[in-house]
Amino acid sequence: MNKWTRPFELSRASAGPAASTAALHDHYYFAFLSYSHNDSREADWLHQQLERFRVPSAISGKLTANGVIPKRLTPIFRDRHDLAAGDDLSEEIQIGLAASRALIVLCSPSAAKSKWVDAEIDAFKRLHPDGCIVAAVVGGEPLASGIRGREQEECFPPALLQKYNRHGKPTGQKAEPLAADLRDGKGGRRIGFLKIVAGILGVGLDDLVQRDHLRRQRRLAVITGASLIGMLIAIALAVTAIRARDAARDQRRQAEGLIGYMLGDLKDKLDPIGRLDILDGLGSRVLDYYRRQNPKTLSDQGLIQRSRALSLLGQVAYARGNADAATALYREALAGTAEAVERSPNDPNRLFDQAQNVFWIGEIARKRGQFQPAEAAYDQYKALADRMVAIAPDNLRWRMEMAYANENLGIAYFDERRFAEATRQFQSAQTPMQSAASIDSGNATYQAELSNLLGWLAESHRAEGHVEAAIAIRQRQIAFLDERIAGIGATDVRFREAMIPAHEGLGNLLASTGKPDAALAEFRTAAAFADQLLAVEPANAVWKRYAAATRLDIAKALTSAGRSSEAASAANAGCALAGSGEWRKLQADCFTVKARLALESGSAEEAASLARQAIRIADSGTGDPLSDPYIAAVAYCLVGDAAKSEGDSAAAIGAWNAGLARLSTGGAERPQETYERMQLLDRLGRKEEARTLADRLAAIHYQGVR
Repeated sequence: MNKWTRPFELSRASAGPAASTAALHDHYYFAFLSYSHNDSREADWLHQQLERFRVPSAISGKLTANGVIPKRLTPIFRDRHDLAAGDDLSEEIQIGLAASRALIVLCSPSAAKSKWVDAEIDAFKRLHPDGCIVAAVVGGEPLASGIRGREQEECFPPALLQKYNRHGKPTGQKAEPLAADLRDGKGGRRIGFLKIVAGILGVGLDDLVQRDHLRRQRRLAVITGASLIGMLIAIALAVTAIRARDAARDQRRQAEGLIGYMLGDLKDKLDPIGRLDILDGLGSRVLDYYRRQNPKTLSDQGLIQRSRALSLLGQVAYARGNADAATALYREALAGTAEAVERSPNDPNRLFDQAQNVFWIGEIARKRGQFQPAEAAYDQYKALADRMVAIAPDNLRWRMEMAYANENLGIAYFDERRFAEATRQFQSAQTPMQSAASIDSGNATYQAELSNLLGWLAESHRAEGHVEAAIAIRQRQIAFLDERIAGIGATDVRFREAMIPAHEGLGNLLASTGKPDAALAEFRTAAAFADQLLAVEPANAVWKRYAAATRLDIAKALTSAGRSSEAASAANAGCALAGSGEWRKLQADCFTVKARLALESGSAEEAASLARQAIRIADSGTGDPLSDPYIAAVAYCLVGDAAKSEGDSAAAIGAWNAGLARLSTGGAERPQETYERMQLLDRLGRKEEARTLADRLAAIHYQGVR
């Protein structure tokens, strides 16, 4: 019979006092240790001492009133769970009590007040009316409840002082428990411990103490009489300890090697699946392993892998839309990688790990519209990439880091409206990135990043007014992604994710050049890819943001085509997805789309109210400094149009002027902003200025997207 199944067989017979008979004849546990969880430290000590104790061979095997004396006092049942969550003793506890030969109660004021300790004593006495119970005093004062003014010092639980009859029922008479004192200054822990052992074995304390003393004397005599052998043994033990240390070190290396695989090859295989719960579980398990160790004593490998686990959890938090948690995790990871770099400044792998955390801190800041901290992080990232290449100039991976760094700086320039510089920066990154992607054609990360770079290059061309060039790059990007999805990226969600901004960007370009049907088709394709991804991982906030944006694009295209009812449905779907998280631009965009629909349906007052909500978001100062002025200008234009439709010309002019003022931000202006400026100037009667802007837009074949 499997020994681990035995207690569960006993549980079927332990519903009442009759169970005691079975338990007495076939005990599984030598003793049940009952204690208040405030006394856990003392319980740890006693449990350890009991399981280490070897019964003297002279008395082992003898029969006493408490049964046959064993060689060892094991196993000991100890409740390690927090019982405060329930009202009754759990089945596991009842099984343990039924299957225990003796009960040891750690007595203290906390135990005296614990209903669970009292319940365990009561249950044991009911199951084993003649069973052995030993009280081990660790605090308070026995029978203090009968001393006036010292009642709070009582250490005996009520059930311990209650006598039970042979049928396991309380008699109301007072019991005199067998007690051992473990308190400081009360005879010493060793004597107290031996009293407990004597009590549960059913032997005299003097006999046990004498045999323990004799055993100690014999041991001392052997050590004294064989000092040379002792030294040899010490040397042997030292050698063994060194070997054990080396074995432990090897085991830790093996564990860290497995963790390295989990955070390396395994993570790389899980990333393309896109399941955040799996990645979260992986990072959490690794972090739990390292949290049980002192960070100051971690090996270099342990320090690095702990930081990688934190970075992975930061990645998951960001994907779930929790930017604050993601930033905190990346900063904690950054502290670890910084220490690793300090330990070995010329290790490019450590510089690489440091650079990844720096990048993500900057990227999250950029997504929140904090462009200056983002640019500072990108500068630091580039400095780290330069150091990697300086150490190993021929390493393709480090050269890709330089290309990424150039791309990041291009993004920073784009955010600062330095569009021409951004284009040059993206172009400088394009050649090395294409080269690396060609050399290592099976590297999905390189392929995905090249697609991302093409997307940014298209956006910078669009911002400069090079619409045809931007369209060509977007088409090239989509063709590139189609090839990867048909090949190495068939099961990699990163390529499908990249398809969303690619089709969405192409749709915006087509709409701006007077091709609404083609634009709508691109928007619908982008939305379909977003829906596919959300079906895989509904908790991914990045994908949810894409799904919201594409539906709002669909709504704008349908509105321009005069298909208001379809546009309203798409807008509602987009707004529902954009209604949470930190996506302020999407939320503002949602209000402007709905405002335009309300205005076209004749609801001028509703249109003005919705547009003002968009303005409040744009004016909050916590959004996107690049997009907010444009959003506010569009919203002010709608407010003015609504006022005009109700005959309030003064209010209309005030709103249009406010919108125009929002566009006067300095720096280069994107075509969509020029188009909005032209609309506002035309409404204000400044026809000549509006015509100049119209000619400029016509020269680049731009027809307007709002």
